[in-house]
Amino acid sequence: MPLKEINILRRHGRQYVPDLRNAVLPDIFRGRPVISGDITAAEAELVKKLCPVNAIGADPAAPTPGPLVAGSSEMEQIRCTIDLGKCLFCRECAFALPGKISFTHDYKMATNVRDRLVVASGNDQPIQLDPDKVRREIRLLFKHALKLRQVSAGGDNSAEMELNAAGNVNFDMGRYGIEFVASPRHADGLVITGPLSQHMAEPLQICYDAIPSPKMIILAGTDAISGGIFQGGPALNRDFLDKYPVDLFVPGNPPHPLTFINGILDLIGRR
Repeated sequence: MPLKEINILRRHGRQYVPDLRNAVLPDIFRGRPVISGDITAAEAELVKKLCPVNAIGADPAAPTPGPLVAGSSEMEQIRCTIDLGKCLFCRECAFALPGKISFTHDYKMATNVRDRLVVASGNDQPIQLDPDKVRREIRLLFKHALKLRQVSAGGDNSAEMELNAAGNVNFDMGRYGIEFVASPRHADGLVITGPLSQHMAEPLQICYDAIPSPKMIILAGTDAISGGIFQGGPALNRDFLDKYPVDLFVPGNPPHPLTFINGILDLIGRR
């Protein structure tokens, strides 16, 4: 082997991920957030105003049962939430309240229940799928082989690049029989990225209709789940999501390959 290639391999080290279920990501990764149970109403209001996509909420009618901080009263405590279906993972809230909000390295954030993407203060539980809501035919037919057609419905190419990385030599989701295909007629499901623009409404419907039944729908990334920074904009047409049930929500801006792969494995029942 040429000396140049040997030096590149030595510098890069081993990039192949042997265990996609238990891989450890570096500190720079922004995963599932954790909100302290003693966050006050004033602090929650501060980060709520700071969030550019209204992903942070506060419910004064449901104070958290955690211990009171010095100088606070029970009425000041509040149930603060972060909606990962809207969150940009910019960490501005964590920068503003470093002792109260932090982003963990937990990349297993995909779920089939939209409400489970809402992380509440005082709750450090992992995000999981609801096995009772997984359609029987998904695990019956797609457990050992799954072909997906990906459509960028107005995406910015960030989520699309991460999904492409899910099949490269590092993550290699193909080892589980999961692959992206070029034609919807060869696919078992539809993966949507982007906020669903008006111009992509008809092509998206055509693609979905071409996929043989039974088929699944997966929303990958903040833009697809909620519209992201474009939510409510006149250039969007998200009527497609009102017509069909979504089988998997994969949060992230963009979603990490490990988030996507682990979500798929949980959905189809692969261990």
